[in-house]
Amino acid sequence: MEPTKNLTELARELWREMAEMRNSLRQYVHVKIKENNWDISMELVEILGLVYRRKGLNQQEIADIIVKDKSSMTYLIDNLVRKGLVERTEDQRDRRNKLISITEKGRLLMEELNPWVTEIYEKATRELMTDDVLKALSVARKMNDNLKQL
Repeated sequence: MEPTKNLTELARELWREMAEMRNSLRQYVHVKIKENNWDISMELVEILGLVYRRKGLNQQEIADIIVKDKSSMTYLIDNLVRKGLVERTEDQRDRRNKLISITEKGRLLMEELNPWVTEIYEKATRELMTDDVLKALSVARKMNDNLKQL
């Protein structure tokens, strides 16, 4: 019988499982992109999906949510702008700030992408209860908060 794992060992295992889950999601998205001949990367899909779901985000807010540095985010958003999927608009409250908004072309692409993005999350949560996911989310957030205090 395996001895009980201590909290540190369990945390390492949790981190590895989360990394594996993210890699699985990325691979699935990459395959779907290739199958459909879409000219977009996983990183761009991630940003586009966020802008599609949440209005009025600026570049820094997007970077914070998807955990990218400012220079990477500028490059990625520039690509989305070039593809006509998003646009930068002036924030009426602070003219130095640019809001990232989805275009009609971006919205149409997201409507194509959404069914299979939803499908992968449904597969991932099969046989789970809402409370299971809420608890996992709470634990991950607490661990992230602890690390931000380092």
